[in-house]
Formats: sequence, C-alpha cells, structure tokens
Amino acid sequence: MTRSERLAEQLDWYWRKNLRPRLEGLTDEEYFWEPVRGCWSIRPRGTSAAPMSAGSGEWTMDSASPDPVPAPVTTIAWRLAHIIVSCLGYRVGWHFGGQDVDSQTFAYAGTADEALKQLDEMYGRWNAGVRELSEADLENPPTVGPERRPMEGIVLHVNRELIHHGAEISLLRDLYRWQNASRAAPNMTSGNR
Repeated sequence: MTRSERLAEQLDWYWRKNLRPRLEGLTDEEYFWEPVRGCWSIRPRGTSAAPMSAGSGEWTMDSASPDPVPAPVTTIAWRLAHIIVSCLGYRVGWHFGGQDVDSQTFAYAGTADEALKQLDEMYGRWNAGVRELSEADLENPPTVGPERRPMEGIVLHVNRELIHHGAEISLLRDLYRWQNASRAAPNMTSGNR
C-alpha cells in the first residue's frame, strides 16, 4: 500500500465502519433539531438570526466573522454543511481539479437526504483524490489554494476534522434519540449496582 493509500484508508475505515453507518436513517427532524436556544443551523433564506448567512440557494448557513467566542452549538445540518463545504469541498476544488466550492455560493441542503447525497459525493471525490497523490505530491505544498504546508499535513488535517465532526454528529444523534427517554434513575440499591 502506498503512503497516499494508507492516508486515504485511515479516513475511509472510519467512514465505512463508524460515520456513514451512523448517518443512516437521518430524518429531517433530526437534521434540523436544535438541542439548545441560539443554535446555528441551515435555514430558509431570510430567516437566520445569526450575524451572517452564507449560501446561494433557498437555504443558508448561519455564520459570523470572526467566529464568536464561545462558538454557538450547531445542529447536525450545520455540521454536515461544514464537512461538505469547509472540510472537503474547498480542498477538492483546490487540489483535485474539482469545481470550486465557496461557502457564499454553495447551495446548502434543505433536507437530510440531500445533505447526505452532497456528503457522499464530496467524500468520494476527496478519497479518490487522496489515493492518487504521489510521494512527491505528499511531500510538497500544493500549488493551488491558500494552504502552504505539505499535502500530507493537509490530508491528516482533513482526516482529523472529519473524525472530530463525525463524532459530534454521532453524539447529537444519540442526544436526539434519548431526549424523550424515561428519566427514571436506575435502582441503585446494593443488589443492583
């Protein structure tokens, strides 16, 4: 296995075994669920209360510049859009000859199914591109795009970002699933610990 194949496989294993299976059955209600007030999300154009909205279609992504501190809690919709556009989309366009992706002109998904199609497409393009990188490509900074570190560092950064945000999405799905579960405490008598 080449180094680029190993780098691609690191993320692809996580994708196949963890993240993508955890996204199966994602409903629109979960996609837009706001666990706390003031969440950032994907919203119909003109309905955001965030300082800025990005996107060119009927749906926009809540944002601000600079990012607020602390950052707001975000929905699954927002996190998927972040992965699709910021983590993968920009870099597919810059490094693998794909169409340029920009947060201001991207058509954000208004349904969970549409977002998952966008995610699958962008992930497939990223993974295929990484697998084709040569040893020289990995050692050198890319000639296109703003990132000026060796390409191997960019690939590792994307791997970390997808694993990090994928875990956040998985946690949000768990919280959504358990939000209405019985809150009765388990019997903690000495015989049932």
